[in-house]
Amino acid sequence: MFKKILIANRGEIALRIIRTCKEMGIKTVAVYSTADAESLHVRFADEAVCIGPPPSNLSYLKMSNIIAAAEITNADAIHPGYGFLSENAKFSKICQEHGIKFIGASPEMIERMGDKASAKATMKAAGVPTVPGSDGIIESFEKCEKLAEEVGYPVMLKATAGGGGKGMRAVWKKEDLKKAWESARQEASAAFGNDGMYMEKLIEEPRHIEIQIVGDSTGRACHLSERDCSVQRRHQKLTEETPSPFMTKKLRTDMGNAAVKAAEYIKYEGAGTIEFLVDKHRNFYFMEMNTRIQVEHPITEQVIDYDLIREQILVAAGVPISGKNYTPQLHSIECRINAEDPYNDFRPSPGKITVLHAPGGHGVRLDTHVYAGYTIVPNYDSMIAKLITTAQTREEAINKMKRALDEFVIEGIKTTIPFHRQLMDEPDYVAGNYTTAFMNTFKMNEPEEE
Repeated sequence: MFKKILIANRGEIALRIIRTCKEMGIKTVAVYSTADAESLHVRFADEAVCIGPPPSNLSYLKMSNIIAAAEITNADAIHPGYGFLSENAKFSKICQEHGIKFIGASPEMIERMGDKASAKATMKAAGVPTVPGSDGIIESFEKCEKLAEEVGYPVMLKATAGGGGKGMRAVWKKEDLKKAWESARQEASAAFGNDGMYMEKLIEEPRHIEIQIVGDSTGRACHLSERDCSVQRRHQKLTEETPSPFMTKKLRTDMGNAAVKAAEYIKYEGAGTIEFLVDKHRNFYFMEMNTRIQVEHPITEQVIDYDLIREQILVAAGVPISGKNYTPQLHSIECRINAEDPYNDFRPSPGKITVLHAPGGHGVRLDTHVYAGYTIVPNYDSMIAKLITTAQTREEAINKMKRALDEFVIEGIKTTIPFHRQLMDEPDYVAGNYTTAFMNTFKMNEPEEE
């Protein structure tokens, strides 16, 4: 087992990893930018190393500084969390070269599954259902036009190096294809330095449902059931739940089997997520694989009583998995609390938190790194907390979430707490009747007078 793990991340996920390491008797090293000197992950780690100024490219993305921090503290492993360098093949390889265990996917696995076009080809070969579309990067607009006719409108153009909704365009008719092709390529080039595009059939009324998997060094994998992540804004998830209200026993079995087949086909080692689009007829199609821990992993932990970070560490240390597939016996919902103003188009709201009262009680979990007096800096992702409620039924989990949101007080900045509170009363959400287009018609009520 590892003696000391450096956490190459910040905020709530860094704190989350530190907690499990402490429970396992493993020493921890926090890294931080000068903007994060007062963050809780710095306070609760056994050691902390400053790795640069606030901009990510000069700190959390600066590989040489992170490796240097691992070497001077004698860390024998690095956990990258999510985001930043968690799916960076070069960083995974550098860790290998320095004799430091990267608690995540191998460089080869990240490269294979990180590029959407090659991931799709791999899944096709594994016998996992994929969305009809191009077999790889589309070489020219002429080929794009021809393929759109073959696949049939509507189609979706996607950047092969994409993420966060950048370089994506839905095209409903032939006349709009040229403009969408040009603007998507331009956006992809600016965001990723790569304007390669591929095309997929646009799935109508899709749900975004992912299957959590874990694989070990023997080539075995198991699944830990599904999470429904369909409530999104600009391709960014807002809330997640498990089990999905759209799921049937047969669909869970079929999707779970497909996810395990995918993981075992590529001999995946570690925790990962196979993401699917599911259409209104419950046909499911592979979308992408995340070769890291997910933001929304706590809801899976809550419904099957399983520490995913612990499992990641054990697998990285060579411990085989149990091989058991799981079905949730409880219901869990996560609300991502962001420092954003939901009454003002979710505009970021950095600043100092003057008052904070955290909700509590049975079945309430709060993962956060913030406290009263903490300053939210504008340099990083706006998520400041994850509020998770767990109960016997979905109705009870929603009612518990309403109560917890009512208790959750954050002053000094704007947050998405009012959005989530309204969502929990939205008839379509309460009925489980939502797709990835849900937020297109969602309107915030007028703010209450203070």
